[in-house]
Amino acid sequence: MNPLQPQPTVAIVGGGLAGLSAGCVLAEAGLQVTLFERRPYLGGRASSYEHPGTGEVVDNCQHVLLGCCTNLTDFYRRLGVEQKIEWFDTLYFIEPGGRCSRLSPSWLPAPLHAMPSFLRAHFLDFPDKDAIARAMLRLIPWIPKDTDENFLSWLERNGQTGPAIERFWKPVLVSALNEDLDRVSIYYAAQVFRESFLKSPQAGLMGVPKVPLTELYSVAGDYIRARGGEVYLRAGVDAIAIASDGVLVQVGGKQTAFDSALLAVPFEALAKILPEAPAAAPLQSMLARFEHSPITGIHLWFDRTITELPHAVLLDRTIQWMFNKSLLQQRTTGDSGTYLELVVSASKSLVNKSRQEILDLALAELAEFFPQARQAKLQKATVIKEVHATYSAQPLSDRYRPAAVTPWPRIFLAGDWTATGWPATMEGAVRSGYLAAQALTASLGNLETFLMPDLPATGVMRLF
Repeated sequence: MNPLQPQPTVAIVGGGLAGLSAGCVLAEAGLQVTLFERRPYLGGRASSYEHPGTGEVVDNCQHVLLGCCTNLTDFYRRLGVEQKIEWFDTLYFIEPGGRCSRLSPSWLPAPLHAMPSFLRAHFLDFPDKDAIARAMLRLIPWIPKDTDENFLSWLERNGQTGPAIERFWKPVLVSALNEDLDRVSIYYAAQVFRESFLKSPQAGLMGVPKVPLTELYSVAGDYIRARGGEVYLRAGVDAIAIASDGVLVQVGGKQTAFDSALLAVPFEALAKILPEAPAAAPLQSMLARFEHSPITGIHLWFDRTITELPHAVLLDRTIQWMFNKSLLQQRTTGDSGTYLELVVSASKSLVNKSRQEILDLALAELAEFFPQARQAKLQKATVIKEVHATYSAQPLSDRYRPAAVTPWPRIFLAGDWTATGWPATMEGAVRSGYLAAQALTASLGNLETFLMPDLPATGVMRLF
C-alpha cells in the first residue's frame, strides 16, 4: 500500500479461524482492520472456555491437523504458536478387548511408506488389507471426480469388505469429514486419503494442540492490534448495508462505515446479515442448500491412570477417538488421575440423548478398550454437543459453495464452507481466510498472494 495514502479500512465479521487468518494477513498488508466477534473469546468453533459445571478449561471439541495442512501451519508460524503443536507419526487402533495395532511410516518411499505397519496390523485380516490396497491403487494416480454417488457406494463398488469399511475407511473419514460414508462426496473422501496417507510421510503426521484452543487463537487478536487494528468481542453484527463509497456495518443498532467488509461467519448466520437487495437472491439460494453435521465431545476426569497412550482410534463402537488430555496438555489431575476427551463425529444419534445417557454409553464403551476404567472413579464429567459443527460434505455440494467474491465489489466471504477446494477443516477455514484476503487486496490493485502451496509429494508419488 502507498504510505502516503490513507489505509483502506476493512471490517472482519467473525473471529473464527477464517476471520482471524484473513484479519492477520490484511493487517500485515497494511489495511486498517476492525474485527467483530459476537462471542467473548476468539477461535469460533475452535475455542475453549471454563466450563461452569466442572471448573475446568475445556475445548468445545478436539481439533487436530495433519502435515498436509500447509496454510494452517503457516498461520501458526505467523502467530508464533507453532511450538504449541505436538506431532505424532503413529496412529493407534484399538479393538474392543484392548488389542492395539499401530500404523506408522517406514523407510519405504511414498506411497508405500506405511505398508510394513499396515501388513502387521491385527485389526484387519488379509482379505480386508488386500481390498484396501486395491482401492488405494485407484487413488494414487488422481482423485476421482465428484458425482452424485456417495463414497460408501464407491467403496462397495470397488470390492471393499465389511471390516475394511468399518475398521479402516470409516474411522478415518467420518472423523476427518464429520459425515457418514453414505452421505460423503467421493472427491473429498478420496482427497483425505490421497493428501494424508499416500502423498508423503510428512503429510500424514498428526498435530494435536498442547494447550487449550483459545490459547492458540487469542494470539491472533494481539497480532491484529499490534499492526494498528482493533478487535471487539461480544460485538455481534446485526446487518450489512451498501453505501455509495463503502460498506455499513451495524452493531447494536449503530452503523459504522468501512471501505470493505469480509464476512467470515457460518452460512446460517450469513443469510441473516446479507444486504437486502435482489443481488442477494442467488447467494441466499445457495446458502439454503447447506446442511449441518454435529460433533459430540465427552470430557471425563478419573482418579487414576486409564491409559498411557496419547490418543487412539476406538473401533466398532459409537465412540471413535480417545485423546489423553493429561498427556497432551500436561495437565495434573491429582497424583495419578487422568483427563480424557472422547469424540464422536457425525454424532446424529447422540443429539437427542441426555447427558447421562451419553455418559453411560461412553463409560461402558471405554471400559471395553481400557480395562483400568472399570475400577476407576469418575470424578467429574461433561458432554459438549456442537450441533452446528460443520457443513455436510455431500456429493456435488461444491456446486453451492460460494467463492470469496460476491455480487458486491466491496464485500467478500470466508468460512470453511466456501469454495476452498478442501472440506470443513481448520485448514479449509484458513484457506478461505487467505483466499478472501487475496480477493480483497486484488480489488485494491495489490496482487499479493497469501495462499500457501500444497505440500509436495515425495517418493513415487512425485510421478503423479
